[in-house]
Order: sequence, then structure tokens, then C-alpha cells
Amino acid sequence: MNDNRIEKTKIRVTGLNFSYGGRLILKDMNESFEESTVTAIVGPSGVGKSTFLMTINRLWENIPQAEMSGKVEIKFDGQFRDIHDRSFSPSRLRRLVGTVFQKPNPLPMSIFRNVAFPLKLAGEKDRELISYKVREALTKAYLWEEVKDRLTHNALALSGGQQQRLCIARSLVMEPEVLLLDEPTSSLDEKAAEVIEDLILHLKERITILAVSHYLDQVKRIADRIVKF
Repeated sequence: MNDNRIEKTKIRVTGLNFSYGGRLILKDMNESFEESTVTAIVGPSGVGKSTFLMTINRLWENIPQAEMSGKVEIKFDGQFRDIHDRSFSPSRLRRLVGTVFQKPNPLPMSIFRNVAFPLKLAGEKDRELISYKVREALTKAYLWEEVKDRLTHNALALSGGQQQRLCIARSLVMEPEVLLLDEPTSSLDEKAAEVIEDLILHLKERITILAVSHYLDQVKRIADRIVKF
């Protein structure tokens, strides 16, 4: 790897092994991902694509019988940090690494409170700041113009595509440096999926994106690079 490639690297994975219930899912994986790019992760079902994303946000730690070895490092403030080091808290990691799942999962509360929820969880009490950040996140997620007059309405009343953009806004409100997308358009119709794809291309200007996808046409449209499992 040349010096320029190293300088642009945002995530590097070294000797990663992951097993669940004694079954090896990821074996001796070595990979790196450049900042401000979209990397599509592709491959058949059951080969560990979603599992790999869980090693980036440490959600695997909540799964019984799951074991991981190796190293996952992400560059924050110009320095690579081992995100599984005990000194690096999961709460800090999840502020810096956002995750959006296959099926939209809005909380049963208002649109505004959905997006504000991570800020409240982090202890933010400044109402003006929260309002500003919620609007900013909804704008980045291409949703503000559609919901600005009904922020107090239940988020569950939104369409599927709007709910997925709401979940993206909820991740963006913490201003993450990395965004993990696990089949973000698989439950959406073609028109809603196109909006999400356009959003992904817009977000990569300032965020490193790893996206699991089964759709090869989509991969061709959004990916700077493809990693096959």
C-alpha cells in the first residue's frame, strides 16, 4: 500500500476472526477502507456481511456465544484507535460510527423526538442546540421539507422511504465520521430506493460509508469500491 493510500485510510482491519456458537464466520480478514468513499460489501447470504458491520460498531458484544479476535482500527483526530480497546467506550464509538439497518426502525414517538433521541441520550439539554441539530440532520437526510410542518406527528405514520431517511437522520444528528448501512433499501420501493441512493452519494463527501447490498445495479451506481465476501 502506497503512502498516499495509507494517508487516506479511515478504517483498517487486521487478522479479524469472528465466530458464533463455535462456527467460524470471518477468518483472518485483512482489509482497509478509504475516507469519504462508499464501499459496497457484497456476497451470498450467510457469508458474514452483516456480521462484519457488527465488528465495526461492536454490536456483536451483545450476542451470546459470539467471539472475536484481531484488530479493527478507525482514524479519529488523525490517529488510528483500536475500537475494541477497553479504554474506547462503546457509547463514544456509536457517536462516531452510525448504523442504519435493513428494516426502518423508528421509535414510537414524534418525528422530532426520534431524531433528538441520541442527543438526549448523550446528555444534551440545550433546547436551541437540539432543535438546530435536528433540523440540520433532517435536511442532510433529504427529509426536512417533507416533515417540517409535522415534527410533532408520530414517526410511525411516515412512509417506508421516509422512515428510512428518518433513521439516517437519527444517525447523522451525532455527526458520525463513519456510516454503516445494512441493506438500507431492501424493504423500499424503487422510487424510495433512488432517493436513498442519491442521499448516500451526497453524504460520502464528508462521511466514510460501508454499505451491504444484494443489488448489483445499485452497487454500480453508488460504490467507489466493492469488497466481495
